[in-house]
Amino acid sequence: MSRPSKTPRLTVNLGGGLVLANPIIAASGTFGYGEEYAGVLDLNRLGAIAVKGLSLEPRAGNPAPRLIETPSGLLNAIGLQNVGLKAFLADKLPFLRRFTLKVIVNIVGSTVEEYETLAERLSAAAGVHALEINVSCPNVKKGGMSFGQSVAGVFEVVQAVRRKTHLPTIVKLSPNVTDITEIARAAQAGGATALSLVNTFLGMAIDVETRRPKLASWIGGLSGPAIRPLAVRMVWETSKAVPIPIIGMGGITSGEDAVEFMLAGASAVAVGTGNFLNPLATVEVLDGVVRYLRRHGIEDIGRLVGAIDLSGAR
Repeated sequence: MSRPSKTPRLTVNLGGGLVLANPIIAASGTFGYGEEYAGVLDLNRLGAIAVKGLSLEPRAGNPAPRLIETPSGLLNAIGLQNVGLKAFLADKLPFLRRFTLKVIVNIVGSTVEEYETLAERLSAAAGVHALEINVSCPNVKKGGMSFGQSVAGVFEVVQAVRRKTHLPTIVKLSPNVTDITEIARAAQAGGATALSLVNTFLGMAIDVETRRPKLASWIGGLSGPAIRPLAVRMVWETSKAVPIPIIGMGGITSGEDAVEFMLAGASAVAVGTGNFLNPLATVEVLDGVVRYLRRHGIEDIGRLVGAIDLSGAR
């Protein structure tokens, strides 16, 4: 197989004017606000960072224990601990403005009005390049059910945010639904410019000696390599259902993992739990993708998107 004559083109377009220098994103909730990793890697090597989920007011999160290792995965119930909007704008965003990577702010809320306020205020802040709407938050006006578990809930939140922002709007989908393609269509109809999937799967772990749940909140979100085949399947299904770009995530720890998501239909990928195992995971995944492109003689990474070969399948 011939080798490319020049450095592979890594630029990806995620819609709404959001163009990344390469497809590697540090996933929300696993990379803090960037400062936590700046001492061990060059943040400018990343395409983007999705900062820790941000709410209007600071949140302390759930009581400990709230992290449990599982076979090939991690069960977490952090509870959206974050510094709140005011501290983010004053203390965290100025640091991120020093870098060339794109800043994606993951927003969380318990009401549609909270999402609207966050969108409006972040849209006025220099250095924010896109919003990622986390629709896995409980809708307190509807009995605590996640916005992301219903077509109507997703559409309502996304449409409300779109009315308040000019920024590209990415919707982070929960896998804890009957049909993720229905939720994806609702997000697109509401005005989403891209989707990110998947968020964590609901799980539980029990200490057989004490007979009590290992997490203080009993149930948590499962991430890591254990969920990767499920996430790849959902990305593939969603890519066939909607035409907007997809950011794939779920257990990515190598360049080959990232390529798998792109072949399934993702335009970019986010590295999450892998950052806890290896602080250099994001840049190592990027290097692995570049090696793959060179090995296969591919000059433009866009040629990988949706390029799965299904000939002879079924």
